[in-house]
Amino acid sequence: MKVVYFTHSLDSCWNHGNAHFLRGVLDELIERGHEVAVFEPEDAWSRANLIADHGTEGLGAYRSAYPRLSSTRYAADADPTELADGADLVIVHEWNAHDLVARLGAARAQGAGYTLLFHDTHHRAVSAPQEMEGYDLSAYDGVLAFGETLSEVYRQRGWGNRVWTWHEAADTRRFFPPVEEGPRSGLVWIGNWGDGERTQELQDFLFGPAQASGLPLDVYGVRYPEDARAILAKFGVRYHGWAANAAAPAIFARHLATVHVPRRFYSTILPGIPTIRVFEALASGIPLVSAPWDDAEGLFRPGWDYLVAADGEEMTAHLADLKTDPALRQALVASGLETILARHTCAHRVDELLAIVASIKPTIKSALAGEPA
Repeated sequence: MKVVYFTHSLDSCWNHGNAHFLRGVLDELIERGHEVAVFEPEDAWSRANLIADHGTEGLGAYRSAYPRLSSTRYAADADPTELADGADLVIVHEWNAHDLVARLGAARAQGAGYTLLFHDTHHRAVSAPQEMEGYDLSAYDGVLAFGETLSEVYRQRGWGNRVWTWHEAADTRRFFPPVEEGPRSGLVWIGNWGDGERTQELQDFLFGPAQASGLPLDVYGVRYPEDARAILAKFGVRYHGWAANAAAPAIFARHLATVHVPRRFYSTILPGIPTIRVFEALASGIPLVSAPWDDAEGLFRPGWDYLVAADGEEMTAHLADLKTDPALRQALVASGLETILARHTCAHRVDELLAIVASIKPTIKSALAGEPA
């Protein structure tokens, strides 16, 4: 099967977490013998920021970790239907231009033989519905949504059984516990500051508890403005800037624990959707403590795979326990890794994707032949 994926960027994970999951899934497809072609705009915002901050050297970690992957950068006037020529499956990520989404749909409506899916991995369907309503998905065969609550949003908008929940997952070819355990110390958090979606939560559930428990805190990420860095300094946080996703397992391996602080939309309006860092952290063998988050779909085993803190005081207590109790750390690591390997690897997601495509194909063939569905 030839798979074509239109992404914002495969090259860059600078404030672009979908690249993490995408790399793992595409590499798994290649491993299974499928042909993969990836297209990204030549002016991709994420890539431009990465190059501006770190030069082309910033691409090195990704390219070393994924030698089989590559992408083609296309100009603004490129015809996406030509890029998709010969594909069996075309997937379009939601962070693409409205015109590109519409033109691929128009080609599908006019008889293009590929299966066409829209991949939504963000909260804009509820946080910026006017932006999402600008996408013409009328000729798309379906939607891949990265959480059940997001799938339900699409169902309410008339997609019915043509939306599938397709969670992110860990690329366990790259994210796994260290082969040789070395010294660990302190707490680590890998995440971007963002747009004020969790500013108070970070202080209440990460910066404050780390300081109160006596655990030095290292933070990696981008888009930390001057006022954010002032907050970090107030709590004694060591800020390191951007880290390549491929470097995350080694960063985790140097620390005692990490924390999940969901963005507000994923703890309120779209509960049940974890960030990919949860999958990656558990796969990498680091104990995790979560701020309030409802695992509405039963993806994990709260209390076993990770600890949950109802408030800052409980977070401080959990971190203090992890600091002094190696048996607790080991138990969490073993349980979390067990769940990842059983249910949440990129190989699992490829199995799910292929099953989804297989379920669509009979309908597609009938439609193209002019037969009733």
